[in-house]
Amino acid sequence: MADRLAGKLAVVTGAAHGIGQGVAQIFRQEGATVIGIDRAGADRDCDLLDEEAVRALFLAIGQEHGRIDILVNAAAFAVFDWIETLSYADWKVTLAGELDIVFLPTQAAWPWLKASGRASVINFGSANARHALEGSPALAHCAGKGGVLAMTRQLAMEGAPHGIRANTIAPGFIRTEATARHLDQDPTFRDKVLAKNMLKQLGEPQDIAWAAVWLGSDEARYVTAGDFPVDAGCTGW
Repeated sequence: MADRLAGKLAVVTGAAHGIGQGVAQIFRQEGATVIGIDRAGADRDCDLLDEEAVRALFLAIGQEHGRIDILVNAAAFAVFDWIETLSYADWKVTLAGELDIVFLPTQAAWPWLKASGRASVINFGSANARHALEGSPALAHCAGKGGVLAMTRQLAMEGAPHGIRANTIAPGFIRTEATARHLDQDPTFRDKVLAKNMLKQLGEPQDIAWAAVWLGSDEARYVTAGDFPVDAGCTGW
């Protein structure tokens, strides 16, 4: 079924790479008007950890379009290291890159999401918020994604009176430019991922994008505060 997002104004952060890029592409295919945001290479360039820059950008988007129907917070970055060697600076950088980078765009977009009256906020948890993957030094990443789950439940409660739904997608291992380095650095890592998966395959950005299409569409009008695993069954054991 085409045009599932026809007439909707969607803002996608992290749209120049990986999952965000895949979401932006499929959203356009499904009829949405998409504004992609990234540090470079998207429709709008912005440092999403610069509070004033984020506020100015979303004010401009809101004034131009009058509303935001879908906000997809796909931008994220993390430092992967073990507890024994993870620096406090890298811990803080990761929490900013997992939590602040969701909070600032959502807060700036909030008046325009309210103006929609039937808006959808889509955040990204992770299989790592629910299980530990042997061989993956993801301490700060796991903490950040656990925070996204809690933040999104609260957003669902605060948004409900305004017709704003908020949900998370929890990807398993998705093959992107960023995750490829883990496969390159550890030849056994792919086997460790697949050992956790019921479906013995790695995910691609479009696998996540299709879940986001549903959550952004009116098909999911009765869905909020949910967390949806798209992970080949790795958290289902």
